[in-house]
Amino acid sequence: MAKKKPEPQPYAKPDQIQIRGNQIFSRVRQKWLVQTPEELVRQTFLAVILTEYGFTLEQIEEEVELTGRGSGHARADFVVWRTVQDKQDHKPPLIVVECKSDNVTIKAADYGQGDNYARLTNAPFFVTHNSRETRFWRVRKDRMPGYIEEIETIPHADASDKEIDDILKALKTFKEDEFADLLHKCHNVIRNREKKDPVAAFDEIAKVLFIKVHVERDLRKKRLRQNRFTEDYIKQLPGEQPLDMLFQDTKRAYASDGIFDPGETLNLKPATGLEIVRLLQSYDLSDTSEDIKGIAFERFLGRTFRGEIGQFFTPRCIVEFMVRMVAPLEGEVVCDPASGSGGFLIRFFEIVREQILADADCQYQTYKAQLDAKKDLPDPKRAELLRARFDAIQRELDQAVKDSRLWKLANRCVYGTDANDRMARTSKMNMIMHGDGHGGVHHHDGFLNVNGIFEGRFDIILTNPPFGANVEPSDVITEEQVAASPNEDAYIREFGELYRQAQARVRAAVGQPIATLFELPKRGAGGTDQERDKRGKTGKIKTEILFIERCLELLKPGGRLGIVLPEGVFNNPSLGYVREFCEDRAFIRAVVSLPQETFFSSGASVKASLLFLQKFSSKEQTRFDAEQKKAIAEVDAKYAAEIAAETARLQGVIDEAKQRGDADARKVAQKGLAEYTRDMTDRKTVESRALLKTRFNYPIFMYEAEKVGITATGESDPNELYPNPNLPTGVEKSCVELYEAFRKNPEPFFVKANA
Repeated sequence: MAKKKPEPQPYAKPDQIQIRGNQIFSRVRQKWLVQTPEELVRQTFLAVILTEYGFTLEQIEEEVELTGRGSGHARADFVVWRTVQDKQDHKPPLIVVECKSDNVTIKAADYGQGDNYARLTNAPFFVTHNSRETRFWRVRKDRMPGYIEEIETIPHADASDKEIDDILKALKTFKEDEFADLLHKCHNVIRNREKKDPVAAFDEIAKVLFIKVHVERDLRKKRLRQNRFTEDYIKQLPGEQPLDMLFQDTKRAYASDGIFDPGETLNLKPATGLEIVRLLQSYDLSDTSEDIKGIAFERFLGRTFRGEIGQFFTPRCIVEFMVRMVAPLEGEVVCDPASGSGGFLIRFFEIVREQILADADCQYQTYKAQLDAKKDLPDPKRAELLRARFDAIQRELDQAVKDSRLWKLANRCVYGTDANDRMARTSKMNMIMHGDGHGGVHHHDGFLNVNGIFEGRFDIILTNPPFGANVEPSDVITEEQVAASPNEDAYIREFGELYRQAQARVRAAVGQPIATLFELPKRGAGGTDQERDKRGKTGKIKTEILFIERCLELLKPGGRLGIVLPEGVFNNPSLGYVREFCEDRAFIRAVVSLPQETFFSSGASVKASLLFLQKFSSKEQTRFDAEQKKAIAEVDAKYAAEIAAETARLQGVIDEAKQRGDADARKVAQKGLAEYTRDMTDRKTVESRALLKTRFNYPIFMYEAEKVGITATGESDPNELYPNPNLPTGVEKSCVELYEAFRKNPEPFFVKANA
């Protein structure tokens, strides 16, 4: 009987994937396999190993059993030897590769698995790869298993011993302090060489950082040996200002966002620009952890601007806590009307993106499990169904595809404004570095509507408004601030009549003080209605007070607010009207007092607290208003007879004095009547408010934090605010965990307090 001839290997270039029907060709194993999404991910990465790193098929094995035949617990996707001879001699390999089809960020368990495989084979390098990212690691033989260190890349096939040694030493991950110090060093170079003030020097370093991010993303050559953002590469570019040429390219790429003025240039001497490039060239910002990059950038911002432009930056630990307290979900829309460097918006974007990716992966794994349960389903059909499902999920995760889940997050869910043009620009750049969402951020007064930012629009408001400043009567609304947007028709189509009405309200107030748009300035002034209205127009009011009202107005019914406020807002008797304003419109969900030194490193010395509100739904507002009206009526009825009698008595005294012609006695009696009326009005207000609270009663979570993750000098510290590896000694549950338990059942907290 004639033997069946082996099927010939299809001809292909190293970067080509061979597919026929439901099959994909494994070039290492020299056979056709069922084309599952997992197998496609694996064979696609093989092409990377072959083309970008120069290894040959003879140096690679696929699906390698590492703990003995038949074991499915230690099977490496690829094992790569330095030479063919090393493979033939059964020497330890150079690289172990672990591939998955997951969409989520590669997990610690995957790191550990790759580390375990590398230790079993004595390989110095391992790679973790999935549908979204590739990460490179070195194995530390002098440390216990599980200790891992990320590096920039893996060696190419022809790497010398020195190049391999250099790669082993080239740690990719760097501490945020290190990068913040580097940025500060670049900042000082510009200040010293160009004789610029700190803010102007920051503008230039920000431009260079933006160039670097754009070039790295645009070239997409992360695995090649040549780093394109280098002194040598810049020198090869034509023209007298090669770095400015790259800046102009970057401007054009983001022209529609208005981040830079059309005529803006890089204002650095060529030699200064080259020095900044030299200092930054060893860091790949497009691959650097977004968290580390963000912390470093914001630490640099805080250090640069401390006390110089009055802008304070919210520490990352506070941002993280506040975002977790409001617990954002996919599809919710967020706004920060004083966005600063964009910290709240960035973290919202990251957390919701993580949710979307995790949900997508869960969908795929659930579908895969359902197919696996169908034992009679042929493998080719199973693979076909898996691929279709996987591809559909991937389309929903493609941020470049309009109306995909990630496109909606980046383009329809993140909004912010900042009145300082530098901060608005910085916020946009910061968000682009973190994955996007920058299109909804505007240079605009946070008190005024602009584009998609108007009343009743948002599920979540997170903000740290400027403290201590005043909104002056001279702060009037200008024509320029309410000018029609070039995209106004698009906004009307998207947001409808609510947008048109919101813009009309502001346009009607052109020429008037900004404070006239708000109710709180009138509430805070004593006297008659006419006097209060006049003071609302002519008096000044603290900025943070107006921001409270602005935030509540921006929220949808049922929306959540997290805001940083000076502690005086909570305990100053003269600001009781502000607290009542909040109580009349929203549930006070939590008040968290922060240590005095929390904002010291950002240049602020005011002791602050965090206020978390949830705006009433329409039904809740109706119920509250009814209870308030009822309480006022009951208290009015309680004192009606007494007030009538006393008012009549005092009026009689006035009349008698008038009849006698005793002007002094009449003035005394009139003053007495006015004081009595005022005192009784105050008494009724206090009593009706107290009665209302007993009838519209709900628990409020109160917490006084001592350790919040940052010291007075900006160093890391134990953190009791949210779950993390550095909880203070003796703290079993973080503030977030306690709040979640409180929201489910507040009773145990009161029992404990009374015990």
